[in-house]
Amino acid sequence: MPDPHSIVVKGGRVVDASGEREADVVVVDGRIAAVGADLSADRTLDAAGCFVAPGLVDLHSHLREPGKEEAETVETGARGAALGGYTAILAMPNTTPAIDCEAVVRQVLDLGRAAPCDVLTSGAITVGRAGEQLAPMAEMAALGVRVFTDDGAGVQDNLLMRRAMEYAVGLGVILAQHCEDDALCGGGHMHEGEWSARLGIPGQPAEAEELMVMRDIALARLTGCRIHFQHLSTARSVAMVRDALAAGLPVTAEATPHHLTLTDAACASYDPVFKVNPPLRTPADVEAVRAGLADGTIATIATDHAPHAPETKELPFDLAPPGMLGLETALALALTELDLSVQQVLAALSWNPARILGIDDVHGAVAEGRPANLCVIDPEHTWTVSGAAMASRSTNTPYEGREVRGKVRHTVLHGEPVVVAGEAQR
Repeated sequence: MPDPHSIVVKGGRVVDASGEREADVVVVDGRIAAVGADLSADRTLDAAGCFVAPGLVDLHSHLREPGKEEAETVETGARGAALGGYTAILAMPNTTPAIDCEAVVRQVLDLGRAAPCDVLTSGAITVGRAGEQLAPMAEMAALGVRVFTDDGAGVQDNLLMRRAMEYAVGLGVILAQHCEDDALCGGGHMHEGEWSARLGIPGQPAEAEELMVMRDIALARLTGCRIHFQHLSTARSVAMVRDALAAGLPVTAEATPHHLTLTDAACASYDPVFKVNPPLRTPADVEAVRAGLADGTIATIATDHAPHAPETKELPFDLAPPGMLGLETALALALTELDLSVQQVLAALSWNPARILGIDDVHGAVAEGRPANLCVIDPEHTWTVSGAAMASRSTNTPYEGREVRGKVRHTVLHGEPVVVAGEAQR
């Protein structure tokens, strides 16, 4: 007789790092109790025609709270994440105040406790993300912070970055870098190249990213620190990371959906929805980033979900803030636009980021005894992107009106269905 509190995800095709198989999944008391054929339970979630995968994990979400709740809150960001199939997201520290001490870490973690996905937070590398003094990483690590970054800014001081890496080695944590040389890209609002010249918009050269990638690879070699490169966007950055991996250095990298699917030509409209940092690059760069994802140089797709209040994105291009929404569209864009298998897409969105973040004991597998963090994906469901229809408080998606394929039908968090038939349950 089925357990009175059990759930069966029925009729789907299970996909995880171990491969693909037709199977039902039974969940009892927050854990996967069985994976097999013809299973039953007290409640059924229909997965016919769907893939049943480990919940997605995002290494790069801007949740804006505390300080900019008009653009997003932890709750609205997490709800959008659950609708996008995510069961865990990593909040970035460029809030107001910055997440650079124990008190703000506790605040964000407390805000996330009732959220419909696991909300983890990164911590800042430097106090106030100002790049001048190391933040108290040990006190934040004691609360479970595993990743430290000044995201939105790269650490400019070479010696300070070396000290941060040495500190991180002792703590056993990862440093994630927004690679950008301020002196080179200062005053730029898009990629420096043919389109910036045509449009008369000051540009940021690819070298502004590449110099910092080069420096941090050298410092990783010197210190042994684990370094994660955020939102790689240029061909030479990808090549350097590929060489570093071949040399056995402890580096990982991510790419965003927009750097995989959009080019700097989109800025020809002068619409600030296409303004992002690092900027959209050339077709050759997009192809190189795609190749890096396909061959494993880039281990994960991270959203860089960056909501902004609508009135700020209506400013002129040079005054508008950079950033795009990503949590509800990342999966569909990957399935629609990339020449990758479903397993490759899910590896980049689920179990690879779970492994990098060190939460692969909780997220990233569909197996008996594991926590039940699952997403059920209908790969043939087509839909039209609409910023107004998203859970976010903001609407700044560059994919407005685009038809995409692949939709999350259900999301299960620690055994509780938080999205059912495409609708948020809390």
